[in-house]
Amino acid sequence: MRCDDEGMILSSNIDTAASLVHHAGEFVGTAAFAASGALLAARRGLDVVGICLLAVATALGGGILRDVLGGETPPVAFTDLRYVATALGVGLAVFVWHPPARLTRWPLDATDAVGLGLFAVNGTAIAYGYGLGAPSAAMLGLTTAVGGGILRDVLAGSIPMVLRADHHLYAIPALGGAAATAALLSADMYRAWAGVLIAVAVCAVRLGSLRFGWHGPRPWYIGRGSASDDRG
Repeated sequence: MRCDDEGMILSSNIDTAASLVHHAGEFVGTAAFAASGALLAARRGLDVVGICLLAVATALGGGILRDVLGGETPPVAFTDLRYVATALGVGLAVFVWHPPARLTRWPLDATDAVGLGLFAVNGTAIAYGYGLGAPSAAMLGLTTAVGGGILRDVLAGSIPMVLRADHHLYAIPALGGAAATAALLSADMYRAWAGVLIAVAVCAVRLGSLRFGWHGPRPWYIGRGSASDDRG
């Protein structure tokens, strides 16, 4: 019995630590996506309103879409103002001090990838908690992960990067992470530590695509150099 008790305590400690990582990751992802939106707005020459708007839309847009589509109103972003405050704080920081691209590209890509993985997992788990089935929860998890980026690009006047043949993997790893999370939830096998591992896997695939140039399948008649990246 003593070994069993020790095993239960260890398992509980692991789950507690993983839950803390989950919670902290929500704010890390919020800040990373806010920075992505704010930096794009600054590069487009927008004023303080535009910078803050893109920061908030990028950071919170996916979660708001998830909550509205899942019937959870008002959305969490409107009831827990810490998320809005985080996004606005990042937007104002970019407005006051616009860091050069050489200091933000890889750090921003890395934190954005972390946010992608955590939002895909957390979004799916939250959607499943609404009583949705696994496929629907996975779709809302994907929406949480990529919805803000789509809003950011549309507001900035460019084709969303998740729709572009020339861009690196983004929606595909997010969908894989959401699907894996939904499968574990439906089988009653999901644990906080498993969610962290899935988020790490999504992050690794995203960063790997940036490092090694991985792209999603495309029609045979579209060349790799036929589209150009207009985000910068």
